[in-house]
Amino acid sequence: MSLTITPFDAPLGAEITGIDLRQDLDDDNFAKIESAWHNYGVVVIRDQNLSKAEQIAFANRLGPVSKRGLPAEKRKEDDDHGGTIMMITNKRNPDGEFVGSVPEGELWFHSDLSYRLVPDQATMLHALALPDSGGNTMFANMYKAYENIPEALKKKLSGRKVLHAYDFATTAQVNIDEGLDNIQHFWQPIFVRHPITGRTALFASRLMSAQIEGLDRADSDSILQELFDIIEDPAIIYEHVWCLGDLVFCDNRCCTHARREFPMDQLRMLQRCTIQGAPMIPAA
Repeated sequence: MSLTITPFDAPLGAEITGIDLRQDLDDDNFAKIESAWHNYGVVVIRDQNLSKAEQIAFANRLGPVSKRGLPAEKRKEDDDHGGTIMMITNKRNPDGEFVGSVPEGELWFHSDLSYRLVPDQATMLHALALPDSGGNTMFANMYKAYENIPEALKKKLSGRKVLHAYDFATTAQVNIDEGLDNIQHFWQPIFVRHPITGRTALFASRLMSAQIEGLDRADSDSILQELFDIIEDPAIIYEHVWCLGDLVFCDNRCCTHARREFPMDQLRMLQRCTIQGAPMIPAA
């Protein structure tokens, strides 16, 4: 078999077949995968069976694998390869305790580590166990989100920053009125320029964006809700229905992602790592 790239009939995303990432990946095929990632934002490589070490080895070709945002003392994984692997799973140990992270339920749209100076540039997920239904991952095209913002609002927001803050909830924003002393947070440009494509994207999300710089609270809250509605418009979303063996990675600089609910009595397990990025570049 040879590597085949097939764009989805969706606002973003492409499928890659005909390759086994456990084998040596030559520079030409790697370049095709990397180019598809830049062009389509989300890449789905089918029919993989990767160990943690093999997934990390492939991820490291895209960029240095990042450390997790959750402090080490709060992690549940026994073997996380130095803090680089998260097992997104509802699996429990014999004592009934979860052995992984983000185990159940819905997860709002977000971009990983956006609450730090250096966010992750990519998130990589590998499907090891799946429920019969639900648990789909949604990816929003943030280039299109930017394009869909009314021009008057673009002008109002141009050059501003937005506060990203996160306390590891899945469907609730940080209450900034209670202070941020013990919560990871960072002021990011609200419009960013992608370092490879040069395109402008909206950099905000329902889960992590809390306040817009220079606006009173009521105005900020109202505009953020308008932005969230734009981001979550089904017209700019690709919804991934998982198959066992899928390896999916998205570009966090131009995509946000979220998860749908799934049956809590059925096992779901995704092996996750992320790729370190660089400080976000404000759009001109």
